[in-house]
Amino acid sequence: MGRTTIVELVAPGVRRLQPYVPGKPISELEREYGVRDIVKLASNENPLGPGPVARAAMAKALTEIGLYPDGNGYELKLRLARHHGVPIESITLGNGSNDVLVLLAEAFLTADTNAVFSQYCFAVYPIAVQATGAAARVAPALPASAAMPLGHDLAALARLVDATTRLVFVANPNNPTGTWLEERALREFVERLPPTVVAVVDEAYFEYSRAAQLPDCSRWLGELPNLVITRTFSKAYGLAGLRVGYALSSPEIADTLNRVRQPFNVNSVALAAAGGALDDTVHLEHSVDLNRSGLKQLGEGLRALGITVLPSAANFVLVDLGGPAGPIHEGLLRQGVIARPVGNYGLPNHLRVTSGTPEQNERFLRALYSVIGRPA
Repeated sequence: MGRTTIVELVAPGVRRLQPYVPGKPISELEREYGVRDIVKLASNENPLGPGPVARAAMAKALTEIGLYPDGNGYELKLRLARHHGVPIESITLGNGSNDVLVLLAEAFLTADTNAVFSQYCFAVYPIAVQATGAAARVAPALPASAAMPLGHDLAALARLVDATTRLVFVANPNNPTGTWLEERALREFVERLPPTVVAVVDEAYFEYSRAAQLPDCSRWLGELPNLVITRTFSKAYGLAGLRVGYALSSPEIADTLNRVRQPFNVNSVALAAAGGALDDTVHLEHSVDLNRSGLKQLGEGLRALGITVLPSAANFVLVDLGGPAGPIHEGLLRQGVIARPVGNYGLPNHLRVTSGTPEQNERFLRALYSVIGRPA
């Protein structure tokens, strides 16, 4: 018998996977380039971090860190149920909303089913789908010339749905493009899906999107039993390092997800901090206001450089540099500014830039000017 390699033992879907590549950490840039005083605008984090209520809750939770967390996350689920006006049985907690997206794939996909999502969608969708062995069906995005350039084309998504489709992923607003869907169009799309299809509306950036008046799809749950909403505390609430997110759905779907959810998947400090963050409306409003002014600052500065900026309802902008983004990204790194190249999304001429503090945004614009040689 020939010798069997470990790779041959790996499940086919996993064997072909390419790992998710996160934004470059500050410590990595320090090691590789010897750069200090670094500004990170790569991962869509809240530049303010957590607010005082969440920080106090974290400190208190640390006094009991030797104990396992509440595996059911009852207190946080109760607060979320009140916040959204849904039954507590409709909530599934995750180690970030990324965890919930994977749970959905594990629960509903098999090798003889498929999932549908858009070109330029969040990179976790294809990873989660492929790991299950299910087929991925990718709808072409809207053209760059559209009113919502590179955004979701709902008609194209609908055309890919058939009897073997189990999940359709729609991010609103979308990462990495920042584009969005208006309420009527999205509602009609979900309503027209067959009852055998679960519609997953990813609202990771919902709190930031209020300025664009995006729909709160959690209000539709009572009427649409095949709808799942995913949210996170990593963005506007400033808890990216703690990894806590959740899904809102019918109790039947939540029960299914909790069957595959790992025990204690959200730690004690994260549970406490998320509850505190949910209560701290002052910090949330401050974060949202800062983002609104930051998007304006970045947009005006980039357009002054003659750079195309896509519309965004999130806390970042996608910019079209008109040529390969790699050399410009490299130049920014050498000046201690981390943005996010998105060639892995099929957008080699684009950079995604998180909206930071006014000082961070100005630092990015000046660094970009020095790289491309046009005045900021």
